Amino acid sequence: MGRWMRMIGMLCLMLTLPGCVNQLDQRPGMIVEEEPITLRIAWWGGEFRNNATIAVIDLYEKLNPHVNIEYEYSSFNEYWRKLAPHAAGNALPDIIQMDISYLSQYSSLQLLEDMTPYMQSGLIDTTDIEKEQLESGSLNGKTYGLSLGVNAMLSIYDPEVLKANDIELPTDTWTWADFDRMGEQLLGKGIYLGTYFTPEQFFAYYLRQYGSKLYAEDGRRLGYEDDGLFIDYFSRMQQLAEKKLIFAPDIWTSDIGQPDNDPFYLGEALFSWGYSNQFISTAQRYGKPLTISPMPGPNSQDGLFLKPGMFFSMAGNSRHKEEAAKFISFFVNDLDANLLLKGERGVPVSSRVKERMKLVVEPELGQVFDYIDWVADNSTQMDPPDPVGAPEVTAVLRELYDLLLFGKITPEQAAVEFRERANAILGGQL
Repeated sequence: MGRWMRMIGMLCLMLTLPGCVNQLDQRPGMIVEEEPITLRIAWWGGEFRNNATIAVIDLYEKLNPHVNIEYEYSSFNEYWRKLAPHAAGNALPDIIQMDISYLSQYSSLQLLEDMTPYMQSGLIDTTDIEKEQLESGSLNGKTYGLSLGVNAMLSIYDPEVLKANDIELPTDTWTWADFDRMGEQLLGKGIYLGTYFTPEQFFAYYLRQYGSKLYAEDGRRLGYEDDGLFIDYFSRMQQLAEKKLIFAPDIWTSDIGQPDNDPFYLGEALFSWGYSNQFISTAQRYGKPLTISPMPGPNSQDGLFLKPGMFFSMAGNSRHKEEAAKFISFFVNDLDANLLLKGERGVPVSSRVKERMKLVVEPELGQVFDYIDWVADNSTQMDPPDPVGAPEVTAVLRELYDLLLFGKITPEQAAVEFRERANAILGGQL
């Protein structure tokens, strides 16, 4: 009992990773006279994802008039805050959008349904989904999430902004040294080198470049032994912040950090960073052609990997598991549904859908498809799902990162503190 309450307490504290800000109250269900079934679904996302997902739900309801789907969406942080009490009360929505950083946490509490039997029976059609994508949502031989799309880390830039600042365009083989040289060319110009580097994502990429990982395979400690890697990476970030070449954390609490004043969208920052599924919404908001580049090397092929954008999981408490399975199968395998979604959760996992979409997609989405194909040939296997306790470790890393960017702590001090606190969290999981 004590372990259960402790784990539920962790869920209530999970406030990691950036998300979008709109939220919709639960929609009233449609009354169906003949054998009505009501499914509940929850996800996090921004305006584009929310509208596209609602359109897919409407399409599914038209094709299956006996099914009514109630939905709710939130920003990323708000989503996990709201989901935690539902988890504690064993009252989760039938279908839950799940992030890889939370998969271990929720499955360890036996809150998620093993989807393997539904795949084996064909209720969830996995005929055209590669084994690697199916395994990405598996833990201990059970499948707790079905990938909704394939993503990879990337750099986004406007070639015209780089040219205007006499910056040479990055190539597929550019490096952190090239990145530093670009920064030197911008000194005194009032132009940022790039937007905020989310520490847990990009430090993990940096570790992979040098043959290490953020977490050990058993999930009970950090996966790297050389604190020099931590010091090297965060020293670069600290120096860039001191030179005002990357955003400091307080930008998001000032007017400049508001969406309409984001320096990247104003042409005042060379690069934006993230995952490939974010490219479409970024390009639409930017309003002018943008280009994709890999993350800086060296050894970018070791740092890069194909990642499930996110999963759909089924709640163990669901009373309509078969209907939930059918909706998930429709979501990943139906061409019309995926044309509405436009790859916003990642390039479709169904090879059949992907190949058919390539014939009709707009140029921006075509760039994403081409980039994912390139990464498939220039990357290594993804790390295992984050261990139980990872959200708490992320919170520690973000705390130290903010202190580093404000110059309140040295990289050497932060390296020691991060190792001590992270290993204490990971080692305390049962």
